[in-house]
Amino acid sequence: MPLNITSIKTSSNGVWQGDNPLDYAFPLLIVQITLVLIVTRSLALLLKPLRQPKVIAEILGGVLLGPSVLGRSKSYLHRIFPSWSTPTLESVASIGLLYFLFLVGLELDLHSIRRSGKRAFSIAAVGISLPFVCGIGVAVILRKTVEGADEPGFAQFLVFMGVALSITAFPVLARILAELKLLTTRVGETAMAAAAFNDVVAWILLALAVALAGNGSGSHKSPLISVWVLLSGLAFVVLMMVAVRPAMEVVARRGENDAGDEVYVCLTLAGVLVSGFMTDLIGIHSIFGAFVFGLTIPKEGNFAKKLTERIEDFVLGLLLPLYFASSGLKTDVTTIRGASAWGLLVLVIATACAGKILGTFAVAMFCMIPARESLTLGVLMNTKGLVELIVLNIGKEKKVLNDEMFAILVLMALFTTFITTPIVMAIYKPARGNSTKTRRKLGDSSWGSGKEMVEKFRVLACLHGPSNIPSIINLIESTRSTKKSLIKLFMMHLVELTERSSSIIMVHRARRNGFPFFSRSNRDQWHDRIAGAFQAYSQLGRVMVRSTTTVSSLSTMHEDICHVAEEKMVTMIILPFHKQWRTEVNEENEKYQVEENAGHEWRVVNQKVLKNAPCSVVVVVDRGYGNLPQTQTQTPTPDSIVSQRVCIIFFGGPDDREALELGNKMLEHPTVKVSVVRFMEKGVLDDNNIVLSFSPDKNNDDSYSFSTAKMNRQKEKELDEEAIKKFQSKLNDMVEYIEKFSEDVVEDVLVIGKSGDYDLIIVGKGRFPSNMVAGLAERKPEHAELGPIGDVLSSSEHEVLSSILVIQQHDVTLVDDAPICKVHDEYGMVNRGESSHGVGISIGNDNAV
Repeated sequence: MPLNITSIKTSSNGVWQGDNPLDYAFPLLIVQITLVLIVTRSLALLLKPLRQPKVIAEILGGVLLGPSVLGRSKSYLHRIFPSWSTPTLESVASIGLLYFLFLVGLELDLHSIRRSGKRAFSIAAVGISLPFVCGIGVAVILRKTVEGADEPGFAQFLVFMGVALSITAFPVLARILAELKLLTTRVGETAMAAAAFNDVVAWILLALAVALAGNGSGSHKSPLISVWVLLSGLAFVVLMMVAVRPAMEVVARRGENDAGDEVYVCLTLAGVLVSGFMTDLIGIHSIFGAFVFGLTIPKEGNFAKKLTERIEDFVLGLLLPLYFASSGLKTDVTTIRGASAWGLLVLVIATACAGKILGTFAVAMFCMIPARESLTLGVLMNTKGLVELIVLNIGKEKKVLNDEMFAILVLMALFTTFITTPIVMAIYKPARGNSTKTRRKLGDSSWGSGKEMVEKFRVLACLHGPSNIPSIINLIESTRSTKKSLIKLFMMHLVELTERSSSIIMVHRARRNGFPFFSRSNRDQWHDRIAGAFQAYSQLGRVMVRSTTTVSSLSTMHEDICHVAEEKMVTMIILPFHKQWRTEVNEENEKYQVEENAGHEWRVVNQKVLKNAPCSVVVVVDRGYGNLPQTQTQTPTPDSIVSQRVCIIFFGGPDDREALELGNKMLEHPTVKVSVVRFMEKGVLDDNNIVLSFSPDKNNDDSYSFSTAKMNRQKEKELDEEAIKKFQSKLNDMVEYIEKFSEDVVEDVLVIGKSGDYDLIIVGKGRFPSNMVAGLAERKPEHAELGPIGDVLSSSEHEVLSSILVIQQHDVTLVDDAPICKVHDEYGMVNRGESSHGVGISIGNDNAV
């Protein structure tokens, strides 16, 4: 028996009183939301290896739950998605859509669009106009072929079809570009700018289409009504830009204050609803009001960021999937029957693709863009998805599109978006340069002078956020000589690509030579500090700074880092450790350290960079190193103030020699005091060697990894002695050399770390270890990627006061390493008859065991 919607109650009394919760609005809504989220999230995981945007999974999930698949069971459809529940589900989904369009307006920076240039404008103009004209041609054919397509007015049907075929979905395009690592390429920048133009024009055309559509029966209303709707819509936009925008600038300034931001955030969120109501009152869809209101919010400052953070997770994660799933629920593929109907689907897809791709390709070639990049731009601009579905839903709501037309256009949007990623991957792979295995390490930059020196010593500093910058400044400053050393510093902000739109916004607003990771409210504090720190350097010609941002999933972040290091020919990569300690003071004025952990995923990024880097790598474990007073350029005097105290722990081997090279750079700074503590074995014969047995299948986190390469021990000793002699030749009041005989390496190293005598301790990773370091190989590691000594000093269990710097030298002969499974004494192995069975390397000589 059909239910009267006016008799539907919100909540039930429970099963114990005989009520079925699925007969009540709110419990049924909970079931629907849960089901939609489970299905769409599961599909998103399945499509993730194909790098498909989440909107594909959301639409497919709706189609799967709707009448095309599961909905063919009438009992399921009437129980889970009955017709009387549709208004409730769509009302909740529409609230999500309203705030999503507000976010789109918030993301869209009109100033950046104006700065994008004629090239992007030309691509966008032709990329809209040609498909729009093609859409009108297809509309004429569809009206004559599809049953019921000629019922709505001719003008509104033409406009809707033109808009549907000419739109580019800006948010989906940004996600695809980020996944393919094209955001910061020329193709990505051009596509983003053109899509931003396209977005603005699309919403204007959509407003026009809605105004013309009215209730879907244009023959029964006066044309003057459409004129009044358009004029009222134009007046609304003028009012928002002239009156509301200045008011929102005042709200944004006051809302940046943490103490009173809640009132202004609530006021703004209410403004979204009021703006939506106003455009709905005019006769234009409410989403247009939310979009225009988003444009009025100032993009500078912290207020826009706060708004995004407050609402994007709830809207994008929960409400918006409901909207696109509801689109799928309305899509009945079974309405496309017969060869002619499927032929129309092919025609619509072919027209949409041809108009966008060929139009964009032609104008891009005219703008002197290479053919391969022009074709890639055409495919990227053919991305549909989010905005397309909004247009189609409005068309169905206004009765401009019937069920068959709606299903055809939804499948067209799905197909064009689905093919974007694989086609772009097939036709366009940005050049990654010649990845030659050259030796780029600190020793290579220690010779030469003038321009040759600046070309040799280049540093790539990676940052998770502003908290990493002070330690980078101090490290770079300590390596800068007042005499001849010139440094080119590339600062790379690492941004995780997540489902949040804010990660895309950050890159969209980034400036090539600015500091894109600062919000304007914090910019005064941080930007002034950085600008002040590097301004003196640039005036002296000592440090050249360039900054960039990379947005990538953490699983492939290392590829971006290594690519930039290769492209910029850097000598050293600086990575922040995934843990950071800061000093706090309690009520009793006692100092204690608080640990901040960025997460295991960032640790894996560091591990992959250490494995694949084309140059030397430094990992900085910050325990307050960034809080040191900045060193100043000054002429050394007997009473020079020591601003940094650095200790280099030396055992021998390539990584330890690289640590000495870094120390040699610090020696030339007048206020940095460098001490080298060389550990010597006590009472151990040189020929008593340790042998390591490797286990390539063992987990790298459970065991230290050492180089599997064969190395001449005698030659290594000679290189160690040569490096030490070079350092000893520079001894003075600011340079200290200590030899230490040790029986307990761990204890003696911890004494240095806990003493508080040094601000920074530099150690080598030790991939080709000395006997003393190799003896620690079976120790249970906490951070195996730092090597035995670095791990001891960085462990959370030990109260080490100094910051730690672990350095790995780039050497093509040491790139292959493996975790060890056993440590042997060479003579013990021989006595036990095991020497012929070990899969290892002798640390003492050049003979593998």
